[in-house]
Amino acid sequence: MKNITENTHLHFIGCGGAGMAPMMMIFHDKGFKVSGSDLIENEAVIKMKSMHIRVFKGHDGSNIPDLKKVLVVYSSAVKQDNPELIESRRRNFECVNRGGALALLASSYNRTISVSGSHGKTSVTAVISFILEKNGFKPGFMIGGKPGPGMEAFSAGDGGIFVTEADESDGSHVLLKSDLGVVTNVEDDHCWSVGGVEKLYNNFREFARNSEKLLYVNSPNTDKLFHFHDGGKPFNPTAYEFKNLSPSKLLEWQGFQLLNAATAVEAAVMIGVEKASAEMVLESFPGVQRRMTLHYDDPVKKITVMEDYAHHPTELENSIESLKKRFPGRRLRVVFQPHRYARLARYIDQFAAELSKVDEVVITPVFAAWVEKDAIDSRDLVSKIGSNASYFEDMWDSLADKMVSSTQAGDIIAIIGAGDINSLISPLIGKLRQ
Repeated sequence: MKNITENTHLHFIGCGGAGMAPMMMIFHDKGFKVSGSDLIENEAVIKMKSMHIRVFKGHDGSNIPDLKKVLVVYSSAVKQDNPELIESRRRNFECVNRGGALALLASSYNRTISVSGSHGKTSVTAVISFILEKNGFKPGFMIGGKPGPGMEAFSAGDGGIFVTEADESDGSHVLLKSDLGVVTNVEDDHCWSVGGVEKLYNNFREFARNSEKLLYVNSPNTDKLFHFHDGGKPFNPTAYEFKNLSPSKLLEWQGFQLLNAATAVEAAVMIGVEKASAEMVLESFPGVQRRMTLHYDDPVKKITVMEDYAHHPTELENSIESLKKRFPGRRLRVVFQPHRYARLARYIDQFAAELSKVDEVVITPVFAAWVEKDAIDSRDLVSKIGSNASYFEDMWDSLADKMVSSTQAGDIIAIIGAGDINSLISPLIGKLRQ
């Protein structure tokens, strides 16, 4: 590794987060000494403790190891006045954000495959990792979501190949040096968090420059951004023809899921997997939780509950279209939770246009993700959607009651959003089963 050795102790502040926990456990599995802290003891923290990793509950300067050299890694949720960060800097320890630590981790492998883009990073990363694993490559990988049964969200692998998401939302994807960079698409989402649209686009160009080979889904935007790359390969997943997937799998994988799978297969082929072998293993791919996930299907009552992570208008459009194709002729009822005030304010008209296409939509309060309330909120979205929309801000259990009380045979209830709206699923299904 560059700058650190196996004798370096790594301390992770906010280690229970979705982007931090897998990385910390990979470092541990690769033989590094690690410790961490978090405000809550979630599932990830419990798992780390079962691996005999020391995790402190709460943040305090005394949590920093009493050693001569410590590399301190902090998550995006950690503020600069965090007592552990202050103590680390007082002791002149190197402090890096999650993206910097990820770049260090990636550099310990012989080859790195990094997946960036406005939509689909998690799914494409998961599918590439699954294909490589099933074809005997023993990759290290780190997936931003939780795969379905039979697949872990991370693995240290054997040191040969590392597959990871490359996050554009904070600009940290520019830190990765990749043998193969994959870009699923480029839109202006997250531009507000990196300094504007041009800065966002320049970051994508930098990501491409740092990739020896580049596979990108072609569009007017990506063609303009990446045409300079000598090792660039534009790819059209809509024209891709699967020859080794069953009709039932093709029906299940509508829209983005199918496009993401095609992109992942193309990336795997570029890495060295036979195309037929890459396709065939996808029949058993378990999917990624919260990505077009089927939670409940009653063949007698003909009621189905689906979930999707869509939180951008393009994703929402694709989600709604996919649901209509998968369940033609059935009433589509959507519960949508806007994710971040800045995104809602920027795309409120587009969100309204897509949600007006369903039979009924219930809008919950914005999932703010640690950001203060904006002038635009969920009520404004309801007003723009029209008569098929309503606003609900009570507890999840009460919302479940509302949905069940008006459910009819044939209904598709789609829970859509990237925040904590998945908390609605358990009470909803429980009441449907009564």
